[in-house]
Amino acid sequence: MTDLQQISAQVVREFLARGLTLGTAESLTGGMIAASVAGVSGASAVLMGGVVSYDARVKHEVLGVEQSVIDTVGVVSEPCARQMAQGARRVLKTHVAVSATGIAGPTGGTPQTPVGTVFIGVSSERGTRVDECHFEGDRQSVREQSAAYALQLALDAIR
Repeated sequence: MTDLQQISAQVVREFLARGLTLGTAESLTGGMIAASVAGVSGASAVLMGGVVSYDARVKHEVLGVEQSVIDTVGVVSEPCARQMAQGARRVLKTHVAVSATGIAGPTGGTPQTPVGTVFIGVSSERGTRVDECHFEGDRQSVREQSAAYALQLALDAIR
């Protein structure tokens, strides 16, 4: 069992035990977070849905990320991840929502924002938190590490 599978199973167990629901807002992970949770038996009582917001327009029009954030600091940023998580929680009507936006590579990085830079957010009734992460490895590895980290933040939010 991979790390992602293990943490997905843990999320389903702990959210079920507390009667809580989860939603996702995903960019670089492309639905991987939601798919990982959906792979666990019992997930239908926990996972309400996810928004794959790969394009900035979807971030803005569906999740409510302010256009000024997209135009100034960009989609790979703390404010974008924050608003993605908050938007997913609002749109999906969940107790907790996680978000992930970043650069999986191998192209797309800059000296200021290198490949592997990911902003991961979580929003709950306790508030919203965003962590800036720097993952190593190939595209798939960065995506998997991002998904696992997001699910860990979801667990942290309910503990």
